[in-house]
Amino acid sequence: MAVQALYSYDIGGGSLEEVLKLEWENLPEDDDKNASTVDFARALIAGTINHKDEVDEMIKKHLSGKWEFSRVNKVSLAILRISTFTLLFQKDVHPSIVIDEAIDIARDYGTDDSFRFINAVLDNIRKELDVETNVES
Repeated sequence: MAVQALYSYDIGGGSLEEVLKLEWENLPEDDDKNASTVDFARALIAGTINHKDEVDEMIKKHLSGKWEFSRVNKVSLAILRISTFTLLFQKDVHPSIVIDEAIDIARDYGTDDSFRFINAVLDNIRKELDVETNVES
């Protein structure tokens, strides 16, 4: 849900408020499971968009030499942005879970090899964050 919303935001623009409506989902929010899923997706979407500059800089920093940020597939970019936001700002989620989820989403919705690309970028970000954490400790 969050990947779809970020993809839509990137392609079509619009305001954060419009994206957070998630109108295409048609999920009834009257039961607790759907409400918590929608709330979590909205938190990821809002956090990623609100920290987009920081997230994008981290992604750019970890692209391998031949990749230009402007040429990253939009689906892959949405996955990278959400995952990078989570790695940077949601410290209660273990990095391996973030990366595994990103790979699964990329396998389902990305191009044939996008999961490898996403794995490499996120793993490099994870390594940098691990080094920063160890230096601060």
